[in-house]
Amino acid sequence: MDEFRRELDPQEFQHRWVLHCDMDAFFSSVEQLTRPTLRGRPVLVGGRSGRGVVAGASYEAREFGCHSAMPMHQAKRLIEPRGVVVPSRGIVYRAVSRRIFRILRRFNSTVEQLSVDEAFMEPAELIDATIGEVVEYCEKIREAVLEETGLTVSFGAGVGKQYAKIASDLAKPDGVFVIPQSQMSHILDPLPVRTLWGVGPVAEAKLAEEDILTVADLAQLSDRDTARILGKTVGFQLRDLARGIDERPVEERAIAKQISSESTYPVDITDRKTILQAIDNNADDAHRRLLHDGRAARTVTVKLKLADMSIISRSGTLPYATTDLRTLLAVAHRLALDPEDIGACRLVGVGFSSLTHIRQESLFPELDWEMLVEEERETGQEFLETSGQGLYGSERTRLHLKKDSKWLPGMDVHHPEYGHGWVQGAGRGKVTVRFETRSTGPGRSRTFSEDEEMRHADPLDSLDWPADEIDVKD
Repeated sequence: MDEFRRELDPQEFQHRWVLHCDMDAFFSSVEQLTRPTLRGRPVLVGGRSGRGVVAGASYEAREFGCHSAMPMHQAKRLIEPRGVVVPSRGIVYRAVSRRIFRILRRFNSTVEQLSVDEAFMEPAELIDATIGEVVEYCEKIREAVLEETGLTVSFGAGVGKQYAKIASDLAKPDGVFVIPQSQMSHILDPLPVRTLWGVGPVAEAKLAEEDILTVADLAQLSDRDTARILGKTVGFQLRDLARGIDERPVEERAIAKQISSESTYPVDITDRKTILQAIDNNADDAHRRLLHDGRAARTVTVKLKLADMSIISRSGTLPYATTDLRTLLAVAHRLALDPEDIGACRLVGVGFSSLTHIRQESLFPELDWEMLVEEERETGQEFLETSGQGLYGSERTRLHLKKDSKWLPGMDVHHPEYGHGWVQGAGRGKVTVRFETRSTGPGRSRTFSEDEEMRHADPLDSLDWPADEIDVKD
């Protein structure tokens, strides 16, 4: 970040200031907040299974090269032996997020929430404000968040959304970074084009073929070359961003009804094993978005586009909302169809819907549940008969999951004598529990028989906040 820093005049002003608030390593920071033993240690949040992925990594873990979306088995090796892996607890992250957003709205009524841990603001009181006034405003919010939650947030400020977002990335962790209009070219020009919103892998590859690698390269493109490489509409929008033009307003966002991911494959998929792998890959991507959205899903949908361009969509609905990837994948796998039965597939997608801010995850996701499976062929044509019934229509199915240990690592528990704790490990008839919450400081661990008199606990108890200060409603 030092290469971007210049001595700024605190009295320099500009008419428009957009702020981007981003919570620092949010998931892992909440885990370190509520489980004090983890403070200062490398922490990974996500699935522990062989194909689990990292949903969040603490800054201590990032020093070892860990990052979100990395395969968990790879990240675990990097942080051993001091590192810790814990499952995600969406209900806790959402409760903390809602408290932080209430603080933001005390300062500014219009907050454009992007996800569970980031948002835009455009405070009216910062119109024609100086750099010094902007920094002071951000520091007041950061101080309030730290005092009321124990967490740090970073702020970026610029003349538009794009530049506020870039500034917050430069501010991390636990800081404020301002990009005044007078310094935009100095900061933006050397950045890779992928830094800009809307420049994904495909656009980046097209630009690289033309030796357009930096924001400055993109800003210098002519109208003709921009349209040729990226198309008129998208191309001109991206070039405007590269030139420091971003007039998009800050406004409340509509709530998404579904979070999904789909991929079209260059070679048609013809076997069930590859279909399942494609489902896993897209479910991983959709799950990361689900976690950042801050809600949980009840319905899982698998979408398959066949070589003849017809589409099959199958959905399964759980009796409770969850963010547990293992549970969601189990439903998706149950919905998968074999290409040997339906034909080769060119596109596979996974979606999560019936989204809600849940009060409590199921404490027993390993148990059986009833699942209603609905299937639809968009062409409306019969194509396969199974036991005298076409797949066009619906059927009731029972899904069975293998039951694991009574106590799972990362699970919140309550002991009648020692109070609230979390499971550090279990197996061979034993369970080790660390007893601590946000307010206790690092707690002691104790090992019991698996039959010890304990109960599953509400994860929100680890926050140790008064009940009237916890909000997880829709």
